[in-house]
Amino acid sequence: MNELLILSPLILTLILALTLRNTLLALGLGTIFGTLVLNQFTFSSSFNYLSELLIKQFYDKQQWQAWHINIILTMFMLGIMTKMLSQSHAVESFSNWLQLRIKNQRQARIGVIFLGWFVFIDGLFSCLAVGNVCQPLSEKYRISSSRLAYFVDSSASPVTSLIPLSSWGPFVIALLASLSFLQGNPFSNFIDIAQMNFYAIITLLISFYVAWSGIGFDDKNQDITFEHSESEAKGSPWLLIIPILSLLIGSIVLILWSGYNASNSPHFSDWIANANIGETMRNASLFSALITFILLIKDKVRASVLFKSSWLGIKTISFAVTILIFTWLIGTIIKELQVAKLLASWSGLYLSKYYLLSGLFGLCALMAFATGSSWGTFAIMIPIGGEIAHIIDPEMLIPAISAVMAGSVFGDHCSPISDTSVLSATSSGCEPFQHVTTQLPFALIGALSAFIGFQLLNFEAPYWLALFAVVMSAYIAIRWCYRPNAAVSFQN
Repeated sequence: MNELLILSPLILTLILALTLRNTLLALGLGTIFGTLVLNQFTFSSSFNYLSELLIKQFYDKQQWQAWHINIILTMFMLGIMTKMLSQSHAVESFSNWLQLRIKNQRQARIGVIFLGWFVFIDGLFSCLAVGNVCQPLSEKYRISSSRLAYFVDSSASPVTSLIPLSSWGPFVIALLASLSFLQGNPFSNFIDIAQMNFYAIITLLISFYVAWSGIGFDDKNQDITFEHSESEAKGSPWLLIIPILSLLIGSIVLILWSGYNASNSPHFSDWIANANIGETMRNASLFSALITFILLIKDKVRASVLFKSSWLGIKTISFAVTILIFTWLIGTIIKELQVAKLLASWSGLYLSKYYLLSGLFGLCALMAFATGSSWGTFAIMIPIGGEIAHIIDPEMLIPAISAVMAGSVFGDHCSPISDTSVLSATSSGCEPFQHVTTQLPFALIGALSAFIGFQLLNFEAPYWLALFAVVMSAYIAIRWCYRPNAAVSFQN
């Protein structure tokens, strides 16, 4: 088959994603065109092939495909839990409780950061919850809306990209499981990949430093201290804390229990490696959703409201589920066309392996910036980047996927059309354009530092040295940019 024809479904998908900025439509049309290419443009054969391929994602060889089903159910449960929390008064109650425990602006800034780290279950939920919880706090302590939006956005996607128990986790884990050449447990692979997601790691550290030092934005009366009166509204943190802790603790316990039963080994690492990740994540998310429902019912939230929220959660997460299904479909088609092997062979001929990681980081950053979607970039680039790394240098496979994820998060973080950028700004009372422009210097510092880290890994430097270089380069850049009389300054 002609090489250009082999590549045409992938090229079409990329062009549509970049021009239409609609990942689902791009994946759908790319899947249909790839099916036609595989079946020599015979419509009846293409329809039968695509129908069988879709069914095989859930039922194949006379058995249900438990992995795919469990991943989708997990995503639905997390979507339901997220909507129940966001549409109840759990967020408002937590906000009232938090305000009574903060006395000055530095505590308020750090409180925003810690809350963003704690609300890890979903990036969009984090943007909405943290922004709405902390907007009264920021007004009280005179924190600029642009600084609040930066804290909210810098804690949302970076945190969820590092934690396998977030709504991003099942999506990425499903993509990793589809890579037949990737050895080991997908859950363990996710942990390994997260450790080298330099952009997400350094973004969290930079935002904490900005919160601690107060640099970068024009806040008024930073040293002001407030004493709280007994008449102020009281709140409870438990409606938000208990569901999230139940997800975290439940996932850990169920994973260890599943691995212990499967391995009969006394070693902790064997438990992780042998755990049924799909089943345990499904059960943990179901448990957390039920806990959330019971807590809110006890707090006198009407069942009809919670059922409506659950339905909205299902509808909201359905978009991501549909993207994942089309990713599985086009992934199979691209594999049968041997697209990734063709790209990898070209890469081996024309590209140096010493620029593999930094190249993937930059490419994915541009794609995510143009599309405004980190998930869409994951869906398209994790299989392709993984295949290229597998052919060029198998030892770089895990770092290559880390570079894909890091670049995708960076591009999404800076994109003015990203849903997280828009929601972070609006929930914080900031104009989206102002938010994007004021956080861009910090994002660029993080990206440059991550680029250095990936380049060091490509030169076979040890991980600890690469991470040290990432942190130190970011620190030096911030101290230089925000030294007294530096040119960089932001106004609210």
